[in-house]
Amino acid sequence: MCGIAGEFRFDGAPPSRARLEKMVLKLARRGPDGEGLHLEGPVALGHRRLAIIDLSERSRQPMLDVTLGLALVFNGTIYNYPQLRAELIGKGHNFHSDGDTEVIQRAYAEWGEDCVDRLHGAFAFALWDSRTQTLLLARDRLGIKPLYFTQDGGSIRFASTPQALLAGGEVDTRIDPIALHHHFTLHAVVPAPRTLMTGIRKLPPATTLRIDIRGQHQPRTYWKLQARRPEKALNEAEWTEAIHTALRAAVKKRLLIADVKVGVLLSGGLDSSLLVALLAEQGVNDLMTFSVGFEDHPEERGNEFEYSDAVAEHYATRHHQFHIPNDQVLARLPEAVEQMAEPMVGQDAVAFYLLSEQVSRNVKVVQSGQGADEVFGGYYWYPRMHEETEGTPLERFRRHYFDRDHAEFQDMISPEYHGADYTAETIAARLGEPNADTFLDQVLRMDTTMLITDDPVKRVDNMTMAWGLEARVPFLDHELVELAACMPPELKLASGGKHILKNIARGLLPDAVIDRRKGYFPMPALKYVRGEFYDFMADILNSQACRNRHLFQRPYVDKLLAEPEQHHTRIQGSKLWHLALLEFWLQMHLDQA
Repeated sequence: MCGIAGEFRFDGAPPSRARLEKMVLKLARRGPDGEGLHLEGPVALGHRRLAIIDLSERSRQPMLDVTLGLALVFNGTIYNYPQLRAELIGKGHNFHSDGDTEVIQRAYAEWGEDCVDRLHGAFAFALWDSRTQTLLLARDRLGIKPLYFTQDGGSIRFASTPQALLAGGEVDTRIDPIALHHHFTLHAVVPAPRTLMTGIRKLPPATTLRIDIRGQHQPRTYWKLQARRPEKALNEAEWTEAIHTALRAAVKKRLLIADVKVGVLLSGGLDSSLLVALLAEQGVNDLMTFSVGFEDHPEERGNEFEYSDAVAEHYATRHHQFHIPNDQVLARLPEAVEQMAEPMVGQDAVAFYLLSEQVSRNVKVVQSGQGADEVFGGYYWYPRMHEETEGTPLERFRRHYFDRDHAEFQDMISPEYHGADYTAETIAARLGEPNADTFLDQVLRMDTTMLITDDPVKRVDNMTMAWGLEARVPFLDHELVELAACMPPELKLASGGKHILKNIARGLLPDAVIDRRKGYFPMPALKYVRGEFYDFMADILNSQACRNRHLFQRPYVDKLLAEPEQHHTRIQGSKLWHLALLEFWLQMHLDQA
């Protein structure tokens, strides 16, 4: 896992080394183990390294192959690289390193752009082919690793974060009205290719983008998830065994493909606890686990230590528990916002940031349970959607999920940003894509391939990489996801959700962990806004910068400030925090750009 950046000029002008250096400097926290720059004709490539596989200098980047005419910068991990390496050696390729970076390079030399179809893992890379004078950008199937870009008539620049692009200058930072609508309707999710900034776009998951020396773009989607029943029907026991086998394999490959120690982020929920059980099942000794908790509120507990402690004790892990007081949360919150590639309202963003700081002092790689709820139907709103019988798929979805309906959005946002119900159009189109057997299949597929990418997955990437920590997500192994997508939805929703995972966990975990009511990474102070947290948000929304921006309509802001605990979204997010977080992010990243 690393940070990448670069520039490709197709207007005859040379790329700027000074600009590249500024971009790469912004990525330093993603890669604390080294820096590399390479300028060649119309291309400049930059890299910050987090050394996980082949710790030697042989795997430093940018990786160059003069004979093949290839230069590569890569962020991520290829879990099947040993198998691909052996296959390529059989085809006559010689390797000079022991890592996965060179495997991508030689896979491209052998199979061209189609090499991405063979890569299993989390990745974003840029590969310059001097022979064809083309740049290839690529992103993994589920968008686990980020890749942003900005372009004009003469060049394209790319980076792992928008902040790196902003550091390079000449970016159109006007707010995109369609992205703004998405942001406030989908819990801060802005589906690719948009971002809140008109001048910055992100490569969609499962996509390659080839750019030639004339500036011509050729995008290609190389993977689509199907949610259809298999030709041969399986019973519950067969589904349980099939998922158990696939999950074992996903966990194992994310353990073995590393030359450093791997830990687990243990929240105390079913998903992360099951990862601990599966690692123990495979004979892992001296496993390190990490949990974080916060202060209680009268309405909600601030930790789940009773469950994480039970799992740690059951498997005798080397457990690390961190309790963060509210005053430290508020003091450190600006740091977390600074590390957000895009504004994120999820309450656990700060939690992951503070936890990652502690974890990074012990290990460089952790496994995390993100994705299990989307893939296996764990959220409470799925049964509610499933039980709906009236209306279109969009109507059945929006009643239980949208943070605000279109009318409320227009009451909240200044008229200059008004337009159509853009989010409804986007969701209707995604739900209506072919190869999903039922409405819930449509919903879970959309969650897994779009919504999760720009919420929990991005959140975990940003907050862990801020401390040079790599987070691996076995539940988003694409082969496991493909298998689970074929499972009947009823098997996912049974037992209050994630029925098959509960079957697998039975006998591996304490029953109290399996049968507990689903919890969420608790951060009550950002949900029930009062005291210093209220003052913090009020100061932001009453600031002159906020007033001068004219983004929000003041009567709506005043209403939320007058009743800070009375306005929550359908999935119980604080609407006041939504506004304050966006304004704070804009002040921190755009007003200072």
